[in-house]
Amino acid sequence: MATTIPLFASFKYADSLTVVGISFCTALVCEAISWILIYRTTSYKSLKYSIDKAAKKLETMKTENPSSKLTVKKSKTKKMDRVETSLKESSRDLSLFKFKSGAVVALVLFVVFGLLNSLFEGKVVAKLPFHPIAIVKKMSHRGLKGDDATDCSMAFLYLLCSISIRTNLQKFLGFSPPRGAAGAGLFPMPDPKTN
Repeated sequence: MATTIPLFASFKYADSLTVVGISFCTALVCEAISWILIYRTTSYKSLKYSIDKAAKKLETMKTENPSSKLTVKKSKTKKMDRVETSLKESSRDLSLFKFKSGAVVALVLFVVFGLLNSLFEGKVVAKLPFHPIAIVKKMSHRGLKGDDATDCSMAFLYLLCSISIRTNLQKFLGFSPPRGAAGAGLFPMPDPKTN
């Protein structure tokens, strides 16, 4: 059976608040680990600076009025391609640099999920305000008995909380990826110019 924090034991939404609270604490721990392993290092700061600089330069190059001369257009296109290539390489390096803390964060999330799963096994922690479609129902009703589609399991609530809380916490703390690194990563989209 699930045990709840004594403060919330008599409260109607005790299990839901417990899952949300643990999710928030887990997000804080994960961001602290990321700060120790990534964000405070000079390598990360220099990569972030080069990405920001290249993104701003590319943005200004795209907004400038092109001249009517063909040679100027070609040289500008070549410069833009060099800046885009530099931006993609820096973004890829940043993704690889962040990858090392990913294993530690994944381990923390795995342990917390296992703990929560054992505490709330087969217990309804929330009620959905809608009847979910089939694929969402499989996730939201995972491990629960009964046929009520609006019952929500701990796994689904924890997943939703983890995604939203960690993303917003990164933005609040200023750890969100730089603007220019948004589309890049370990597996960026192919460049249509080279195909």
